[in-house]
Amino acid sequence: MDFKFDIEGGNFSKAGAASSDVKKVLKKLNVDPKLIKRIVVSIYEAEVNVVAHAYEGEMNVSIFPDKIIVRIVDKGPGIPDIELAMQKGYSTASPQVREMGFGAGMGLPNIKKNTNELNIKSEVGVGTEIELINYLN
Repeated sequence: MDFKFDIEGGNFSKAGAASSDVKKVLKKLNVDPKLIKRIVVSIYEAEVNVVAHAYEGEMNVSIFPDKIIVRIVDKGPGIPDIELAMQKGYSTASPQVREMGFGAGMGLPNIKKNTNELNIKSEVGVGTEIELINYLN
């Protein structure tokens, strides 16, 4: 099963829509609720990162019998120092984003905590690609 979602940078009213849709599909597939929660937390954090930091993005979700692979590609400023960005509390969010309750610097650490495999590629001035893999068994 494959799904594609467009993510609009800056549109916080739609932030979480894609992760909510994925959650509904996983429930219909009778995936363990604890696993669904981990998957949805990681996808939501990645989705909000696109909304908060990028101009636009795309989320591609592939669900297999044994795993789910989520690839999020955005067009945005990129991440200059991935190792630094992985530290809890580090954030480059704007004051406006922080005022809305986002940008606490927990996005990437929460993604890593809630996924089996995390791969990040980023180029400054171009964008970021994140791949999340969670095993369903």
